[in-house]
Amino acid sequence: MRMVDLILKKRAGFELTSEEIHSIIDGYCKGAVEDYQMAAFMMAVCFTGMTYGETAQLTDAMLHSGEIVDLSDLPGVKVDKHSTGGVGDTTTLVIAPLVAACGGTVAKMSGRGLGHTGGTLDKLESIPGVNVERSVDDMRDIVKRTGVCVIGQSGNLVPADKKMYALRDVTGTVKSIPLIASSIMSKKLAAGTDAILLDVKVGNGAFMETLEEARELAHTMVGIGKHLGKRTVAVITDMNQPLGAAIGNGLEMWDAIRVLSGKVQKRDLLYEVCILLASYMLLLGGIAQTKEQAEKMLNEAIESGRGLMKLRELIEALGGDTSYIDSPERLFNTRRTLDICADKDGYITHMDALKIGVASSELGAGREKKRDKIDPAVGILLKKRIGDAVVSGESVMTLYINDESRLTEALELIDAAYNIGAEPVAPPSMVHDIITE
Repeated sequence: MRMVDLILKKRAGFELTSEEIHSIIDGYCKGAVEDYQMAAFMMAVCFTGMTYGETAQLTDAMLHSGEIVDLSDLPGVKVDKHSTGGVGDTTTLVIAPLVAACGGTVAKMSGRGLGHTGGTLDKLESIPGVNVERSVDDMRDIVKRTGVCVIGQSGNLVPADKKMYALRDVTGTVKSIPLIASSIMSKKLAAGTDAILLDVKVGNGAFMETLEEARELAHTMVGIGKHLGKRTVAVITDMNQPLGAAIGNGLEMWDAIRVLSGKVQKRDLLYEVCILLASYMLLLGGIAQTKEQAEKMLNEAIESGRGLMKLRELIEALGGDTSYIDSPERLFNTRRTLDICADKDGYITHMDALKIGVASSELGAGREKKRDKIDPAVGILLKKRIGDAVVSGESVMTLYINDESRLTEALELIDAAYNIGAEPVAPPSMVHDIITE
């Protein structure tokens, strides 16, 4: 069947067969399907959607467009974790070493930050000497020695997604559940994982702004995992304020070290979400049989220092200076700091994670284009969260600044990013739903 006929079939809302979907992706990778035809097809998907079966077949076709990493020689069940992106989302830096400290096997390929969302690789590289551009063989070696490794995506993994994503960005076809789900899951499956934990963010700082959208994405990805024979769980977490108090690469590394050092309270938002996500990784990996058992193991790993030791082993294996683990405040030693203070007494009633994330980028912590350079030391440290009381003149957050060229823009965003009201409000629930098979 001609590509134009498949475009018309999808535009009319009909379900495509497995063979038709595979022929589209194969043809696109080989150049038989033109960019303008693929753009038209993806726009048809945006308008008419796809069934779970179609989306699973799209994922499978994208997955097999390139090489697939074989991690079968590594011990245990390999469980990967993916976040759909947010602000102050430092979970991987806590969870990966923590799960390894409990006996899990974590071989993870992560990404870099773009726009208002931070990237795990950039955070790791805030420690001098760290090199995340490693081969799969390097990753295997490090995992065999330490139980954990986090590197950049390497090799010819999912070339179809690279081509499609670049096209989606310039054709208005980014926000489509089937296209988002297949993009995420094809990369996770190509990385050789046995099971997948998904952290789907929802709120003003997330790509999914409503709970309905987040649930649809979560159900779709869990459905893809089931269809392709991989155990998958999705946790929907809140992004109506930054998850961690630290926003910025060195600051977030410092925050992760604090959590693993046991220096934050168990009701801390980042701590709460990390323990929940890590619990499901232990369950998926068969390390724990119940959520309660998993939580006990994880808390013991923090209290004993084993979680922090695993982070130290990871940093050392990646070539990093481990002295920064002992004095992480050196990671954000900037030329200037600036306190943003409350102008009246009251309570924090609202925080806009998106505006705070963009403000941090304006200070130099993020990038708009992949080639942009970032400053690992700069960012924002929140002193107050939604529901907290404040008095006039008290610091709500501190900005860490090296380059003041876009400070005015950052301050305008910060000014609009939070509200102080007269009446107290309850902090938002951090976990909205858990989607299992």
